[in-house]
Amino acid sequence: MNQSRGTAQTVATKDSTLAARPDRMLRLEHVSKVYTNRDRSTVAASHVNFTVEPGKIVALIGESGSGKTTLARLITGIERPTNGRITFGNWDVTNLRPRQLRSYRKHVQMVFQDPFSALNPQNTVLYSIVRPLRKHLGMSEAEARKRAMEIMETVRLTPVEQFVHKKPHQLSGGQRQRLVIARAIAPEPDLIVADEPVSMLDVSIRADVLELINEIRRTRNMSVIYITHDMLSARVLADEVLVLYRGHIVEQGDSEEVLQNPQHPYTRLLFASVPNPFERSASGTRKGDGEGEVADVTPPKIAATTLRTGVGCPFAPRCPYVMDQCMTSVPALAGSEAHQTACFWKE
Repeated sequence: MNQSRGTAQTVATKDSTLAARPDRMLRLEHVSKVYTNRDRSTVAASHVNFTVEPGKIVALIGESGSGKTTLARLITGIERPTNGRITFGNWDVTNLRPRQLRSYRKHVQMVFQDPFSALNPQNTVLYSIVRPLRKHLGMSEAEARKRAMEIMETVRLTPVEQFVHKKPHQLSGGQRQRLVIARAIAPEPDLIVADEPVSMLDVSIRADVLELINEIRRTRNMSVIYITHDMLSARVLADEVLVLYRGHIVEQGDSEEVLQNPQHPYTRLLFASVPNPFERSASGTRKGDGEGEVADVTPPKIAATTLRTGVGCPFAPRCPYVMDQCMTSVPALAGSEAHQTACFWKE
């Protein structure tokens, strides 16, 4: 676990002193999303429950296909859940009409994984920020231009005069992501959904972008949903974490508590796969590079006929501690308010 300390020095620590505003609380209640293609159904989210308090950062952690991005699309209203309810303050997100949805998106903005595809290649930096200011806040052209330049200062696209007329292809990856963040915060939202915001950036600038997100969160009292597969940045940045596997929350709670003492076999597997540059195995390779802890969690062989789709624990085929009960029942989250795990196995 000590490998997170190097990252911790480059990203500001969490601030839990921000005052809660119940009118801006995000709640997901028994949310499920099922995609149907002809005679095949895929469960992308299954009975998901969690809240995001104002001013907090909640990290959604998991591999590709775990349901993180699906939840982001549901929260932002891009898609509707199959079952369950999503509320944000007084908004019932699951039943918004098109006009209401446009108003809702002033309050909930998204930062996408790929900044290049998220930006219109024909728009200048200045116009990309001016447009949401005029659309959502009703500013005049002059007011919006002035405010846009202030936002450019905030996200450190400086000197401003060197960037206002540039287009996305003339920016570096880090500068493009700063522009995406600037565009997202322009309407003064209450919640930012950041979907893998640094995964496509060079390692040398990832900490700077995460620090920027954290700084904006603190100064503007915004909530942030931070979607990532990076356990270490989640531990440093987030107040709470939710570990997702195939659409199910398998572990959740206070970030320090969960990531310092992971209980679910899947969470442990994720940690075991994180390379630690300071620790090497007997053969000289870094742990997490195919040796050491990963080898210790090889699951037993399970006959294909034993597992039925939609029945039992979703992690059973990969779990080293699988039991008969895992084949027929889905474990519920249990534990303290600070740390809950959905697993029948107890150490």
